[in-house]
Amino acid sequence: MQMNFTRVEQFLDHSAALYPDKPAVWFEDNWSTYSEILTQSNKLARFMIEHGIGKGERVALFMPNSLRYIVAYYAILKVGAVVVSLNTKCSKDEFRFFLKDAECKALISEQRSLKNLTGLTIDDFDLSVVITDHDLPGVDCTIGYFDIIFSKYDASLQAIKHQSHDLESIVYTSGSTGKAKGVMLTHSNIIANTHSIVSYLHLQAEDRIMVILPFYYIYGKSLLNTHFSVGGSLVIDNRFAFPNTVLETMGKTEVTGFAGVPSTFLILLHKSVLRNYSFSKLRYLTQAGGPMSPSVQKKVAEIFAPSDLYIMYGATEASARLAYLDPKDLPRKWGSIGKAIPKVELFIVDENGKEIEPGMEGEIVARGPNIFKGYWKDPETTSEALINGTYYTGDLGRMDEDGFFYVTGRKSDFVKVGGEKVSTREIEEHLLEIGDIAEAAVIGIQDHILGESISAFLVLSPGSDITTTDIMRKLSRRLPAYKMPKEIQILRDLPKNESGKVMKNRLLNRPAKIQKSVINHH
Repeated sequence: MQMNFTRVEQFLDHSAALYPDKPAVWFEDNWSTYSEILTQSNKLARFMIEHGIGKGERVALFMPNSLRYIVAYYAILKVGAVVVSLNTKCSKDEFRFFLKDAECKALISEQRSLKNLTGLTIDDFDLSVVITDHDLPGVDCTIGYFDIIFSKYDASLQAIKHQSHDLESIVYTSGSTGKAKGVMLTHSNIIANTHSIVSYLHLQAEDRIMVILPFYYIYGKSLLNTHFSVGGSLVIDNRFAFPNTVLETMGKTEVTGFAGVPSTFLILLHKSVLRNYSFSKLRYLTQAGGPMSPSVQKKVAEIFAPSDLYIMYGATEASARLAYLDPKDLPRKWGSIGKAIPKVELFIVDENGKEIEPGMEGEIVARGPNIFKGYWKDPETTSEALINGTYYTGDLGRMDEDGFFYVTGRKSDFVKVGGEKVSTREIEEHLLEIGDIAEAAVIGIQDHILGESISAFLVLSPGSDITTTDIMRKLSRRLPAYKMPKEIQILRDLPKNESGKVMKNRLLNRPAKIQKSVINHH
């Protein structure tokens, strides 16, 4: 039964009322119940209220996934404040930009996160409150310590008056193609998307999700809110650098769901002993965060069968999700992102914003209650992406005769080779279909004759002895000459952000960790 939530923090309140003693979060080998999480969240909220943090104030949340993160997330919302959740691997300059751009009045963090910002002091910012787990000598603002707050403050809390259209969070995009933008999401945005995801995944209180994606990332945030909205459980393990450890955790905690981006599944396929495991309780897997080639989809579906694989599509600006492919349609629609989620409309439009016929390529646009409010302090960029309530995703795609959508690339993800427009995604998919290639990233580089030429960066499967010559020969059977890479570099790894997205802009100037030499095709 769908509850009529108006505020995101009600997910915790409602589930704690229904299932007070139920294990809600597994972290560092311990289960915490809904009532324990609610109690700590209320105490933290009381502390913030007492020290002047209230409606509309921005609060930076700078912590890795943990029980305290969840407690702090809902506490911020309980006082009517706005969550600004930050990547714990961000640089000092990025951290400074985020806090100053969002005009944060409070910071919630831990020593293990702040110690990475050597040379940066809290006094660099106009903060009135810092909540942490260690001493910060000489800081000229109120300091609250988790242990003291949880031991001394009362857990009773009077509800703050605020509305569903109030700002819930500012989520900074990864900035993989440029400057990070602050996406403004309201409570109603998050709630609408949560209801839709719960509906198509058929989530219930019995569901238990394996969480390896960071909560600051919109996909990770959706795992938290969807499961707390139905009284489900989260299993948090931040050790995916050791994928076999996570597989062990999945088996031990009997998870029913697993979520990952394409690189997640590539790591499981090529750098783990996945085939040695069976997960009797695993009901479904979800994949989003960028395109996963049909060849990889087939391998994942086969290895995890009979668990269902949901291919999904979305954006931070959509509060997470825009479309999904029902597992029953997967065998006949490989490569499709499926159809729009409940309550969302998807269209393909031409350069003038006019809807076009099935089979034609254009830009994917969306309408629905989950679409963001705009970019923080950036009306110009907002007006380009959000027109009359319709979100222009920047993704190119097409819709087939059956109404299924396909992403064909980004508007910015094309290379102009001698006047010919070439999709980097198309080349990446053909490379992955060759075999012996675990990951592929294709970019355009300046060429004084052609304008741009194509450069491919590859990571080989463990134990592979395929050569760049072999790769070029096999690729030439699949692609015309003008789409062939001018060079191939075999790397040990591709640069990625914390959520697993390949950062192509870093490939342009990066002194690559080259395993095999460059081959010039032309």
